[in-house]
Order: sequence, then C-alpha cells, then structure tokens
Amino acid sequence: MQANKRVHADMIMKTGIRIAALCALGLGTMPAVQAADGECFESRDGASKVVQKEIGENLKNVECSDTTGAVLWWGDPYDGTQPMGDMPVEIEGEAVVKSRTAQLNLYPVCGVACHNGSFPAPVEADAPPRKLTMHMDLVPDSMNLQHGNGGIWCLDCHDAKTRNKLVDNAGNLVDFNQPQQLCGKCHGQVYRRWREGLHGKRIGEWAADGKKRWFVCTECHNPHDVQQGERKSGFAQITPEPAPKLPKNMDNADHERHHGH
Repeated sequence: MQANKRVHADMIMKTGIRIAALCALGLGTMPAVQAADGECFESRDGASKVVQKEIGENLKNVECSDTTGAVLWWGDPYDGTQPMGDMPVEIEGEAVVKSRTAQLNLYPVCGVACHNGSFPAPVEADAPPRKLTMHMDLVPDSMNLQHGNGGIWCLDCHDAKTRNKLVDNAGNLVDFNQPQQLCGKCHGQVYRRWREGLHGKRIGEWAADGKKRWFVCTECHNPHDVQQGERKSGFAQITPEPAPKLPKNMDNADHERHHGH
C-alpha cells in the first residue's frame, strides 16, 4: 500500500507538476507579497487560497513562493476538487474543479440571513442600477463597477431573489462553482478557447483522455474589477519567478542569449 502511494506521488511529480501552466506567475509586474507560513494562492490573490500540507514522503500538495505568495508547483493537482459538472460539449477524460463557494466566507448566509426573499425587500431584476453603498466592505469597487464599461450592474449576473446563485441572460440559475456558464454568454469567443484548452489553465495528466483540473474564470479574473484600474487589463499579473535550478550541476539554457533575434 505504501509502495503504491510512493509510485503515485512519483507519477504526480513527473506529470501534474510539469504540466502546470503557472498563470499565477504571468507576465508584467506587481508588488511582491510575502505568503503566510504554509499558505499561498493559486491564480489570483484572495480568490484561491490553499494551505500547504504533506501528502507523501518529502512531498507537499503545493510549493509556495516566498516572493509572490503564489503557488510554484502542485504536488497534488486534484486536492480539494470536485467533478466539474455538465458542459455543453463532450469532454474527454475526467474534468474536476475546485469549489469557489468554499472560498466565500459569507456564501452560506447571504441567501438566508440576508436577502432571504422578504427582508430586505427584494429588488426586481429590471430595477435601474444604483450605487451599492451597502456592499462597499465586500466589493471595494461597488461604487464604480468596471465590468461591462458601465453597461451592466449586479443583477445582470446575480439573481435578484436567490442571492447565493448567479443568473444568465435567459434567467437560468448558475452555481458559483460554474461561472463559465455565465461568463460564456457574453464572452463567447473566450469561452470557446477556454473550452478547447487555448485559454486559461489546466493541470493534471498529459493524456487527452486523462484526468485534469480546469481553472474557471473567476480563479484568474476578478469579475468586479476586470479593468484592473488604469492598467485596463482583466488579469492582475505578477513578476515571473526565475527558472528552477537543474540537478547535478546542469546549466539552464540561456534563452535570452539571442537578445530577441
């Protein structure tokens, strides 16, 4: 049994870790953030916290960066995941996602203790947009939402009655763990590229029919501040980490030696 666990861990090291496309370590610059001991984020600070833990001999579920506070690599790409659910197209292999609702502290009560259908008074879905003065502590940009360049507001995405659900343009309720079902209604081209593996990130097995963890839209993009202030970019990028050191005194290839030629 212990031998099987060791073999499984070695397989993860050779497949899942290498395939990890580090979107958390993208291009551009951002102030360095020191991670708390044993804690880091996967794709966007504040959206995908993960606690480091031992999963095998000298193997952790994730390795955290001391520079940015982001995940450097995954020892277990499936830790804390669940089946992705229905998709409009057939997917080869097994697709899993990490629960978003588990990261939202007020999710269990927002549709019960608050917005319970009677108090406060429900807002009609076609009500005119208004300033969200009651949610400034939850949404820092609530007084100046950037999504849709001012053309949409909260109830275009959040259901007017069931506040712990999203809602698409046809009135269908959408789970917070499946935001692509909502985002894809407006961002069709990006959604198709994500679905085909050309946009976003997946980690796991190399085989086309293997098990993979899919990262959904809100793990990389903040839906309330998609413009990222003056940068006009939908993704808060951070400085890339340097290349890892190779074993046995091997030299890393100098990919910059051609100076762009």
